[in-house]
Amino acid sequence: MGKPTSKRAGPPSQHPSKKRKLNKAQPKPSSKAVKKKDGIKETIDIPTVDAEDEDAALSDQDLDLLDTYGGAAVTFLNSLDRKGISRSKQETERLRRLDRPARKAPVDDDLPSIDSHDEDEGSWGSELSENDPLNSSDDDASLPDSAVDDFDSDVEMPYEVAPRKIREPLQTKTEGPQRLPIKLKDGRIQKTGKMLAPLPSEAQSEDTDDSEDEPVYEEPIRDGPITGARFGRLAVVDILENKSRKARVETAKDQIASVCQEVVSDPENSLSLLKRLYTFSLPSVSTPTHPEPVPNDPLIQKLAFLSQLAVYKDIIPGYRVRSLTDKEKAEKVSQSVARTREFEQGLVSVYQNYLRTLEAELKAHSELSETALQCICTLLTELLHFNFRDNLMSCIVAQLSKKSWSKTSQLCLDTLVRVLRNDLTGTASLEVVRLLNRMIKEKRFNVHPAVLSCLLHLRLKSELGVRASETKADKDSQAPVKLRSKGKDAARRSKGKASNQPHLSKKAVKALKERKEIEREFRDAEAEIDKEERATTHTETLKLLFVLYFGILKNPKPTPLLPAALEGIIKYAHLVNIDFFRDLMNVLRGLIVSETNNDEQEDTPEAMTMIRLRLLCIVTAFELLSGQGEALNMDLSDFISHLYAIILPLALMPGLDVSPDSMEKARTSSSLADMLFRALHIVFSPRTLGSTAPSWRSAAFAKRLLSSCMHWPAPVVVRTLLFVQGLMVKDPRLQALLSTEDRSFDGAYRPDLDDPQLSNPFGTCLWEVYALREHLDPQVRNEAGKLLAGSS
Repeated sequence: MGKPTSKRAGPPSQHPSKKRKLNKAQPKPSSKAVKKKDGIKETIDIPTVDAEDEDAALSDQDLDLLDTYGGAAVTFLNSLDRKGISRSKQETERLRRLDRPARKAPVDDDLPSIDSHDEDEGSWGSELSENDPLNSSDDDASLPDSAVDDFDSDVEMPYEVAPRKIREPLQTKTEGPQRLPIKLKDGRIQKTGKMLAPLPSEAQSEDTDDSEDEPVYEEPIRDGPITGARFGRLAVVDILENKSRKARVETAKDQIASVCQEVVSDPENSLSLLKRLYTFSLPSVSTPTHPEPVPNDPLIQKLAFLSQLAVYKDIIPGYRVRSLTDKEKAEKVSQSVARTREFEQGLVSVYQNYLRTLEAELKAHSELSETALQCICTLLTELLHFNFRDNLMSCIVAQLSKKSWSKTSQLCLDTLVRVLRNDLTGTASLEVVRLLNRMIKEKRFNVHPAVLSCLLHLRLKSELGVRASETKADKDSQAPVKLRSKGKDAARRSKGKASNQPHLSKKAVKALKERKEIEREFRDAEAEIDKEERATTHTETLKLLFVLYFGILKNPKPTPLLPAALEGIIKYAHLVNIDFFRDLMNVLRGLIVSETNNDEQEDTPEAMTMIRLRLLCIVTAFELLSGQGEALNMDLSDFISHLYAIILPLALMPGLDVSPDSMEKARTSSSLADMLFRALHIVFSPRTLGSTAPSWRSAAFAKRLLSSCMHWPAPVVVRTLLFVQGLMVKDPRLQALLSTEDRSFDGAYRPDLDDPQLSNPFGTCLWEVYALREHLDPQVRNEAGKLLAGSS
């Protein structure tokens, strides 16, 4: 066989190809589009309608229209230019370019070259002459036919390219039209002067769309006050320049009220109004048109201070506004976010200016300083979460650095107390303690004792339920299972024993970690207070607090703050580290001994202060060892002896039950009698001794107390009888002292000794109870009778 001379033909196609299908699917146009050589279509294909479908192409509305107006109404369609309608856009443009007349350049062309100017700079020609027909004011129909025929519809007409006439430039600003007058509240008409016409250079620089008949004002500083006559109101300078003080105050009051109302109704769009309101609180106001400062009225300033206070309490958001980073400023955000950011930053700026004005008035000790301090205290309590909290605290703490005490000092103290009570996170409390610690050390403890009383209102761990260290006992019972490393639990499971930790696969461990991460994000989103973070803050607060207290105790020279520091240690004794107990006991012993050696006359205020201080030292020592200090097993018999020795000096001290003035003393209005019985109850409580006190100690105290109550007022005597009755209930052997029969004891009673163990109290009897049955006060007689009846 020979080789084939050509390729074998393939089998015939049974189905049409895709190309044929597409060609068949395409509808054939009714007429072919004629193309020229340059590729421009001369006509547009118009679909035709068959005669059979002509009736179907007409709608019902078309048929109704023909019935109403008849066939003559559509005869105008026969006169339409079908060739012009079917002509394409490109063909139309080509024909227009062919029909456009060519312009001839003038012979004497004195214009600059084309490259010297931009196309957008406008016309270079001068104004048209008055004789030029294109410059006439007639309608377009009066133009010559040649002028109309020379221009096409797309070419600017001569009146469009003609420059606009402007007035001759003025060298200086001239007076413009008269401003509208203002009708005052009393009915008088006040003129507002004339507007100033701007210079031509200023007018030409503005956009034509923005040019209105309103006067042009100078743009104020962004963060500065607004003093101009804006928003349909008088300028602040015009108000302050009014000679009548009554009219000046009334006008300012009306404008301040209207501004505050508008700000509260729409805060986000009222930053300029806030600046205007801030202007009324300035000591003096000046503007570019009034360079000389105009002094402000103090009454207007006071109204502005209080009005801004009320406005800021309403419009300030419930979160702290931070400054934006450069990255945040550069990124693109939506309009709502940008508007919110602008409002927040502007609000912080105006609020800062307001606080600076308040601080300046406070430091100047002017007649508005009291109002400024009141505004600062209110802002700190109401807007504790907002910015500049540290500055407000600094102003208040600075007012407490004086030795004297006044109403303003009490206002500042009450403010700090409210801040500490309402603080939930502990951050504000830490800032207050840090500022007080710094101020007291700078003043070398020469401040009023009442300053430290606010620290007794701290909400620390014991009140808020936060432990010093997070342990298993403090964890929530519903908390997820804590992950542990493979150790004892894995070994117990391998031996087939039960384990507290269930076995978790890798997939379960991964799911548990993801679940913890999601829960943490939910806590952050809900702004939940973290216990660990709060415990850290409280620990730092306690550290600064005890550093302050211990510094006052160890000061070589006793200071007026010593009683307040002892009361603070008493309150927070359960939070003191046990490592400091021995040093504290030595310091307290030294204070008691030094105050005992410095005893003055018993009826002087200095002596009362020293006795109060000794009682506080005794109470502090027993409070420290009544809790976690029990493990130290320290002997406090010397403190008991000091308490026994204090009772006799109190017998001849007047005003034992009189409460000191709260303005002069530290925290409480407790009297010396209150302090005495507080110490007695702590010394003889089972919590302190662990069991019943020795009989000789109870008897010695009962005898000395009843001997002293012969000189005390009736309320103190009643409290003494009740205390002695409680001692007899705890130790029935003391009832033998109420018997007047002769008994034989070793030794005699020594009332002159200050040691209860050496006084030998069983060598005498409690004859004072029988004498008190004849007391003038019926309540004393009743209690003495109960005491004798209980022994029988």
